[in-house]
Amino acid sequence: MIPTIRDVAREANVSIATVSRVLNGLTGYSDKTKQKVIKTIEDMGYHPNAIARYLNNRRTQTIGVMFPAVTNEFSSAVLQGIEEYALERGYSVLVCNTAVDGNRTMKYLQVLRERQIDGIIFASEVLKHEYKQMLDTMQVPIVLVSSKNEDPKVPFVKVDDRQASYDAVRYLIDKGHKDIAMIAGTPEDPIAGIPRLQGYKDALYDNGIPFRSSRVAYGDFHYDSGQAAMETLLEQERGVTAVFAASDEMAVGAMNAAMQLGIRVPEDLSVIGYDNIRLSRMIYPALTTVGQPLLQLGRDAVDKVITMIETGKIVPSLIVPHEIVERQTVKDLRT
Repeated sequence: MIPTIRDVAREANVSIATVSRVLNGLTGYSDKTKQKVIKTIEDMGYHPNAIARYLNNRRTQTIGVMFPAVTNEFSSAVLQGIEEYALERGYSVLVCNTAVDGNRTMKYLQVLRERQIDGIIFASEVLKHEYKQMLDTMQVPIVLVSSKNEDPKVPFVKVDDRQASYDAVRYLIDKGHKDIAMIAGTPEDPIAGIPRLQGYKDALYDNGIPFRSSRVAYGDFHYDSGQAAMETLLEQERGVTAVFAASDEMAVGAMNAAMQLGIRVPEDLSVIGYDNIRLSRMIYPALTTVGQPLLQLGRDAVDKVITMIETGKIVPSLIVPHEIVERQTVKDLRT
C-alpha cells in the first residue's frame, strides 16, 4: 500500500502540518524533528502527491523545457545541465521537442499550460510574437537559453556569438592564415546564424583582410550540411588555407568532405568549429573549436527560472564566457 502523509505523521509521531512544513522547507520545528521526519519519509518510501502539493502552494514543481531538436549533442548537453540542477532544487523537467522548424511549439505550449508548469526554459529558438502571446496568458516565468530577446522581463543565458566567432577567426589569423572561408549557419537565423557570420566578417575587416562572399557557404548546423557546404567551397574557391564552421557538426562534415578529396587536415587545410561537443574530441584529428560551457548554460538557465518562480522578481540576463579549445586541426603557418 502506498504511504500517505498521514501515515508518515503517525509513524514519526508528529502532526500532518509538521510533515508538510518539512517537505516544503518551512520553519517551525526543531532539527531533531526534521531529521526524524526525513528518516521516516525515506524508510516508508513516501512521495508527495503532485496534485496535493499544487493545492498547497500553487506550484507543481515542474519546469517546461522547449528544444527544437533534443537528439543533437548540443541540446543533450544543455538538457543534462538543466535536469541535473532542477532535480537538485526539487523540480521536475518536462521536455518538449518542438522540431527544427518550430511547427510543434504552439501545441506544446498548450500542453505545458494544461500541466500547470511553474516556469519555462525556451532554448535555441526565436521567441515569436504568437509564442509570446500564449506565454503571456500562462503568466509563468520564462528564461531563454542560447537565444536572445529584447524584452527585459524575459532574461536569457548565452555566449556572445559574434565575439566568439570573431575570436575563432582571429585565432586563425594569429596562426598566419589570411585565406579563411566560413561555413555559416542558416542565413536568416538571428540567434546564431547572423551574429556568427558577422563575427567572421568583423575579424577579417579589423585585420585588413577583404571579405569575399564566395568564401562563405551555408548549412543548418548539422553534419550533412557541413559536408555539402565544404564541397561547394572547394568547387568555387582556390587557395583557402582555413575554414571556420559555425558548429562542430558542420566542421566534422567539412573535414570528411575534404579528406574524401585527398585534402589533409591540418596539413593542407585547417578547420575550427564551434560548440565543443563530445564529438569534437572523439574524432581524429581532434577538432580545435570554440568552447561553450554547455552544462553550465543549462544550470544557469534553471537557476534563473527557479529564482523567478520563488521570488516573483525578474532576474538579469547572463552572457557566459567562451574559450578557444586548441586541439589538432589548425596548422600554424608561421613556423
